Amino acid sequence: MPAPPTDRALLLEQLDLRADCARCTGLCCVALTLTRSADFAIDKPSGTPCPHLRGDFGCGIHSRLRTSGFPGCTAYDCLGAGQRVTAAVRAVHDDATWRDGDAAARDAFAALPALTQLHELLWYLTDVLAHPGAGLVHDDARRALAETSALAGLPAAELLALDAGPVRRRVGPLVDRASAAVRAASLRGRGSSSGSGPAPAPAPAVRRRLRPGADLVGASLRGLDLTGSDLRGALLLGADLRGTDLTAVDLLGADLRGADVRGADLSHALFLLPPQVGAARGDTVTRLPSALDRPPHWG
Repeated sequence: MPAPPTDRALLLEQLDLRADCARCTGLCCVALTLTRSADFAIDKPSGTPCPHLRGDFGCGIHSRLRTSGFPGCTAYDCLGAGQRVTAAVRAVHDDATWRDGDAAARDAFAALPALTQLHELLWYLTDVLAHPGAGLVHDDARRALAETSALAGLPAAELLALDAGPVRRRVGPLVDRASAAVRAASLRGRGSSSGSGPAPAPAPAVRRRLRPGADLVGASLRGLDLTGSDLRGALLLGADLRGTDLTAVDLLGADLRGADVRGADLSHALFLLPPQVGAARGDTVTRLPSALDRPPHWG
């Protein structure tokens, strides 16, 4: 018999997968490249501090990022990689930060992308373990989680040499299997209830568009029951998802920038990351997975 689903909130806490800016040194404000766009008001190369970064590593415009032209910052989330890199670099550089020397800065900026990728994989694995419908994958997912967590705990020098590609290739098939199992179970469950429910099923023409990597920019999907759809990597920029049922919808890598999810049910969506939620437009009625916080700008 498969083990019961994992308490995801507890697991995220144990793995330190929630960003804690108080334990970081503003790495995302320095290490990342910004390109002037609708998301960022300035161009900034990697390694150059954002002009709004304060001496205490806080943001000088944090309370007005969106109105100041930086909505991309409100959507960004390192999933806890920032504080882990900060601690690892301080451990090997005599408590130095990127501001204190070239060596500490080089290590911090190089380690952040690799560790962020590992934390993303860990996040997906916690999602796999939280879904009863993925029970047959849980044992493999627990082993992968332990292995990936061990890599994330490597010293900074070893993180610098880490290639996350092989780890992705090991974890990816597990996530694929879990997605297929959960989506199939959700569709069987919907069928057993004779398809009745508050949200109508998509018309055949719309259903044909619901596929991985689909271009659904600005699409009207309002109020539909999309249960079990595979929208992995789909472009949903500005899509109308108001009141839509996204139960067991695979949203891994889907672009939700500007998507209107007011009143939508995302509580059982698959592989949803905090940055995706932060980039969308929701409200107090939008239902989110219990592991995800409601963005402040949602009201």
